[in-house]
Amino acid sequence: MEVMKRYFLKILQAQLAVSFLFILFSGCSPCNSIELVSENHEPLANNVLTQQFKISCNTKADISIQYREKGDTAKTYSTAVSTGRQEHFFSLLYLKPSKTYLYEIVSTQKECGNTIIGKGNFNTKEVPPGIEEMIMPAEIQQSLPDTFLNGFVLVARRDLPGQMYIVDAKGNIVWYYSIRNAGFKVAHFTKNETILSLIAPLSYPTSYGDEILEVSLAGDTVFHLKKGEKGLDKTIHHDIFYNASNQLVTLTLEKKLFDLSRVGGAKADTVTGDGILVLDKEGNKVWSWSVFDVTDPLTDPNILKDKTDWLHANSLSIDTDGNYLLSFYLSGQIWKIDAKTGKLIWKMGRGGDFSFPKAGQFSESHAVHRTSNNQLMLFENGISKKQSSVLVYTLDEAGRKASLDLSIALPINLYSQRMGSAYWVEDTSILVCSSQANSVSLLGKSGEILWRIRTGFIPYRAEFIGRLPLHP
Repeated sequence: MEVMKRYFLKILQAQLAVSFLFILFSGCSPCNSIELVSENHEPLANNVLTQQFKISCNTKADISIQYREKGDTAKTYSTAVSTGRQEHFFSLLYLKPSKTYLYEIVSTQKECGNTIIGKGNFNTKEVPPGIEEMIMPAEIQQSLPDTFLNGFVLVARRDLPGQMYIVDAKGNIVWYYSIRNAGFKVAHFTKNETILSLIAPLSYPTSYGDEILEVSLAGDTVFHLKKGEKGLDKTIHHDIFYNASNQLVTLTLEKKLFDLSRVGGAKADTVTGDGILVLDKEGNKVWSWSVFDVTDPLTDPNILKDKTDWLHANSLSIDTDGNYLLSFYLSGQIWKIDAKTGKLIWKMGRGGDFSFPKAGQFSESHAVHRTSNNQLMLFENGISKKQSSVLVYTLDEAGRKASLDLSIALPINLYSQRMGSAYWVEDTSILVCSSQANSVSLLGKSGEILWRIRTGFIPYRAEFIGRLPLHP
């Protein structure tokens, strides 16, 4: 009798921990063990918006899981098929907190077709306060474009613990990822549906880092490289992305000795500048460039004052012709660099090669990039006016002329002296990150605020994601 009591008590405890797991084994089932992993593996530990499964089979099999929120028959999620394995590991994504989910485990075999080999349900927990309070509910002022309503926003936290968040149009967190001892200086959603980031402990300032980390939405590490390994021989900062050749491109911190004695410095004085580094997918150096390759800091009358952070590159992107666009915060310029020769093609901005109307002048800029319709777009910090803005240009590169197509002055409460970004979501709306206002907004072309979320941290940038994998 006592044995039976212990047996039923064990069953009750299991049900309370992971809800009820009911497994059906038919003659076509190739699997002999289906387990809900009660504690998600690091760094998705305590991520209540995921549920992990481990499925063991007695032969190689093709397995997938379909799942939906109990009571919601309109949306069914499905994992990718795990093929030709005996051990299968799944992460169910985009779960809602404090909900019950129903699932079916499906095996695909030639002789049996699609067979449900297991089904049951599980309960999710509440999002921990330390996570939930980092993203405030969305403030929706007007009707939103369908593209944005069906999309998502990626933001990252540079403080400790480092965190990346994906939120929907309601401001709900649908995915997050945490690391304890480093902050996410930059985070970028790639065409491979991974998140590529620069990370570093707080000993590194602002947007500077010493590691490259790429993760899948399931929490798997796709790529990880630390400073000092392979071709990563310098501190990196502000940007990380893949080029068309699937190579990693980032900005570097460059230090070089110069004789500054004629301007009151030392004969061997260190000037800190910036560079570009290209790595292959294994982390080996492919190409590098430095500002010192194309310009002499002694030509700058303020070099003695600015030598510890000369020019301060803060964004890097690829132009439509494959060359680089590089923005400098302190010099108020955008440079175009030949991606093969390293030659300086032109400068735009203060003292640069382009003429443009007074209304289009900028003094500081972030997130400089070409848009899909070949315009040049940037976030202007606007220190002199204490007002940030979004500027969009059409460039006549041959004639070195820039015409101003759009200028949106942001409300004073969205002023950001440093950092920030602006990207088109579609032709009529712009996603704007006002970093030092702890805000991410969706603006119409006339500057009206359509949508806004506030964050419990300073977001360096905000990036729009049109769709997520495995999302209905």
